[in-house]
Order: sequence, then C-alpha cells, then structure tokens
Amino acid sequence: MITIINYGAGNLFSVEKAFAALGAEVRVSSRSEDILSSDQVVLPGVGAFGDCMKQLKASGLIPAIKENVEREVPLLGICVGLQILFEGSDESSGVEGLNLLRGHVHKISAPHEKIPHMGWNALDISEHHRETGLFHGLSPYPYVYFVHSYHAMPDDVSIISSTCFYGEKITASISAGNIMATQFHPEKSGDIGLRIIHNFIRYGLEVSV
Repeated sequence: MITIINYGAGNLFSVEKAFAALGAEVRVSSRSEDILSSDQVVLPGVGAFGDCMKQLKASGLIPAIKENVEREVPLLGICVGLQILFEGSDESSGVEGLNLLRGHVHKISAPHEKIPHMGWNALDISEHHRETGLFHGLSPYPYVYFVHSYHAMPDDVSIISSTCFYGEKITASISAGNIMATQFHPEKSGDIGLRIIHNFIRYGLEVSV
C-alpha cells in the first residue's frame, strides 16, 4: 500500500490519480497508523515552506514520517515536499524543516528570468542516477514541469540526482537511500512523469522482496 500524506498542503488529487493510473494500491490519509503501515509514502507540498511546516506540525504526522524513514520505507517528496526534507529555507527564516537531509533551501538567483520558475524544463540527470531509482529507462535530458521560486542545496552534493538550468543550476531532484524527491511535479509531467512515478513504485516493490 502506498500512502499519500494529507496534511493540508498538497496537490493530492492529481498525485493520487497518477498513481492509480499505474495500477498502484494507493490511499490519501492524515492518520499516523496508515503511514506506519505503508509500503511506501508520498510527501507532497504546495505553497510556502513555513506554511507547509506549520500544517505538518499541526497534523501530528512528523513522528510517523521520521519513523518510516528510519525503518527505510521508501519516501517520495514532491515540490515543497522536497524542500521540507532539509534543515530550513530562505523563504521562511527561523522555521525548521524535517532535518532528514542536511542542507538549506535558497531562492533561485536568476536576475534575467521570471520568478517563479514555471513551466517545462529539461533535466540533466547525473550519470550515476541514469539507470537507477526514479530515472531508470529515461533519456538523460527529459522535460518535466516546474512551479517554484526556491531550490535545495544539499551539503552532500552526491545526493543530487538531477539538475536543470534557469539562470543558474537548480537542484531538480535528490536521492539519498530510501529518500527520493523531485522539485518538479511528476504528476503534471505527462508520460515522463508517469514513468518516474512508475519507477518509484518499482523501487518499492524491489526493496520489499
């Protein structure tokens, strides 16, 4: 069972629909017991970093999320769901993230581009991640859909699985053991996005064997 975490700050219907279209057994839930009994979990996020963390804390689901990560249950973060995995963000000074990954979220520095970065852009998938994880079977430069003004800068750059360019090099996805996350929206990225979601489902099946 795959659980999409409902804490009031995510594009839940589109994400659920994408997983269901691939035949996955999926549910949307705001219950800790559902998260803890899941084979895989999805952490979406839409809006500001601080607002997402405020709602996530109010939901009481943070301990269950962290316990799952410690148990090496596969986790997929999407958009701000990637950003809140880190320690904090320029967007919301003084607000602590989940601290599951070391690093900080910074505003995109693109003086000649419109902010937010909105629309389709090509990923540059790191060579190490081209045949594993979320990007298995994809070409090195697939196009996906972004809507964001901030991006994560991990302390350990080896966990960056893909980047894109928008005035500067931007972290587009990360992969750190059982934690995977995309700054872009796979559920809005057509066939490429569906393949990325398929690969997450496939990864979960492989590690559960």
